[in-house]
Amino acid sequence: MRHAVVAFAALSLIAATPKIDIREWPVPWKDTRPRDPAVDATGRVWFVGQQGNYLGWLDPKNGAFGKFDLPKGTAPHNVIVRNGRELWIAGNGDGYIGLVDAKSGAVKRYPMPDKSAGDPHTLTTAPDGSIWFTVQTGGFVGRLDPRSGNVRLVEMPARGRRPYGIVVDASGKPWFNEFGSNFIGTVDPKTMKLREYALPEGARSRRIALSDGAIWYVDYARGFLGRLDPASGNVDEWQTPAGKSSLPYAMAVDDRGRLWLAETGPQPNRIVGFDPATRQFFASVEVPSGGSTVRHMIFHPATREIWFGADTNTIGRVKVP
Repeated sequence: MRHAVVAFAALSLIAATPKIDIREWPVPWKDTRPRDPAVDATGRVWFVGQQGNYLGWLDPKNGAFGKFDLPKGTAPHNVIVRNGRELWIAGNGDGYIGLVDAKSGAVKRYPMPDKSAGDPHTLTTAPDGSIWFTVQTGGFVGRLDPRSGNVRLVEMPARGRRPYGIVVDASGKPWFNEFGSNFIGTVDPKTMKLREYALPEGARSRRIALSDGAIWYVDYARGFLGRLDPASGNVDEWQTPAGKSSLPYAMAVDDRGRLWLAETGPQPNRIVGFDPATRQFFASVEVPSGGSTVRHMIFHPATREIWFGADTNTIGRVKVP
């Protein structure tokens, strides 16, 4: 296993930043932490208000907003759109995953089978239609079968691992950050057996992505973008443009395999682009509202847009060049 750090000339790369359009829409419900947007088949952008306890939506064509209030105590953390139309939320405060009716707002609850898994965190879909998710404080990774409602949990081997961001590769295998430690984990979907990969000492990866045949992550503690080769276990790292205090957080991959991340240490936050083909950062642009903290981003292939929620109470869009 090899760990390598790659340096770069930050100023010259930032100077070459292409024109990047970022637009934000102020959310009408103040101080509700709108976050984790997802786009449905009609182009409507859904998001959750973690502190406002709602599932909201934005029509980017006319700027209209709407919302469904969620059951008391839900404290939703994440929403995904399955099959272009099904709305699934992580009930972070009340130990369930919910399927929300897009017309009525009615919620069908799928409770966690273990009360210790009380805080479902981030959801994602797999090629077979199942939903994989993390449980940060409880220390689990799980899989929900939407057809049967069955939930299976895999417990982390030690307390404090804090499973956080999660993605699923083309084979159906989930990969996830263990934010409380210097490990990235994966689970065999057939056997549900956990495997862990060590990152450099002191690393605290927070979000995760797939590109270039590898597992990419942002190291929130040390200010790096990292690449894990799952075949060899080798790790390469690049210090992000804002350096050790950059606090890289949200992360997404575009249709060209380029990585986009949010540096949340600088105020305003900065959206940064990195090209695995050249191994260089090529973009760095400020979030107009300041961002405060941009926690999660998704790329929408149909429109070539990145969507994010910001703690400045906005929903934002990045037009990918």
